[in-house]
Amino acid sequence: MEARAQVRFARHTPMKARRVVDLIRGLPASEAQAVLQFAPQSASETVYKVLSSAIANAEHNFNLDRDTLVVSRAWVDEGPTLKRFRPRAQGRAYRINKRTSHITVIVESREPKGRTR
Repeated sequence: MEARAQVRFARHTPMKARRVVDLIRGLPASEAQAVLQFAPQSASETVYKVLSSAIANAEHNFNLDRDTLVVSRAWVDEGPTLKRFRPRAQGRAYRINKRTSHITVIVESREPKGRTR
């Protein structure tokens, strides 16, 4: 069983948010939260909240155990771009693109693999 959470129109560029999402893909959920807490990127706070929401959805909606959850899929899509203008010299104007992103995290329950020696 899998649970998902999504944030839309997050004010992070998709390229920078993908760097953070790539850190947690495939990790156990508790380990992914620890990685995100200490990641220096600004998008890590938003991704942490989405991951926490996905874990809460799995616990509340599907009665899954928090310890067996793994980040099975996570991706970032590009949202709409806010177009702004910056005044420049001699009456010119330069466009500034303020990009947004849609961040999706899916966690699923997997049995922990037993350690073999």
